[in-house]
Amino acid sequence: MRHEAFDQSVSDRVVALNKSYAHHAAIDVLRHALKDAQVGRVAMVSSFGAESVALLHLVALVDPKTPVLFLQTEMLFPETLEYQQTVAKRLGLEDVRLIHPDEDDKARMDPDGLLHRTDPDACCNFRKTVPLANALNGFDAWITGRKRFQGGKRADLEFFEEEPGTGRIKINPLVHWERDGVREYMVNNRLPRHPLVAQGYPSIGCKPCTSKVAPGEDERAGRWRDTDKEECGIHFVNGKMVRIGAGEQA
Repeated sequence: MRHEAFDQSVSDRVVALNKSYAHHAAIDVLRHALKDAQVGRVAMVSSFGAESVALLHLVALVDPKTPVLFLQTEMLFPETLEYQQTVAKRLGLEDVRLIHPDEDDKARMDPDGLLHRTDPDACCNFRKTVPLANALNGFDAWITGRKRFQGGKRADLEFFEEEPGTGRIKINPLVHWERDGVREYMVNNRLPRHPLVAQGYPSIGCKPCTSKVAPGEDERAGRWRDTDKEECGIHFVNGKMVRIGAGEQA
């Protein structure tokens, strides 16, 4: 169950948390967030994608019992599923939860597994956004890997932010990290890389909607190629999961 005994509003708690931890390192933010009563019950949401292992490693160092929510869309690359198991074992993560789409929704909306071809937004909705919304119902906050260097609305991100309409807090421990810093951290800590990165997939999602990226292309060019879709939309506005613009994926 979510914690209901907070003595301040979400927005007031976010302001206070950012003031308290403004000059802390990522791992210190995590240490405090995972035990601070004004944050509440926390989960991490991870795609086990190209650079996810850096934040997973930090979480494992602080508390390997932290719930990690992994969206098993049932359309992922086999390599991603194998990588998830490898990383979880290597880091000693004790509570990885595979979040599947609802079987009734799948039978009703995508019985032949081809919805991604005609309506990728609808496919993401029932395979990702709805299952994640349900999985997060028991938590007061969730950890994301978003960073300021990714641009767009992320340029002004803080360690803590309010998720509109949900009563939850988002925690962004890596907000000040640069692209090279993430990769250096992975190398320095000898963390396993997703096997598809070396094959030309710098951004990895579901298999039908992810293609290789040519030299010089944007790293996300291989996601939903030849469509106007840019994100899966796992964010809330006024309490509802919505599609969001480029640079806003968790």
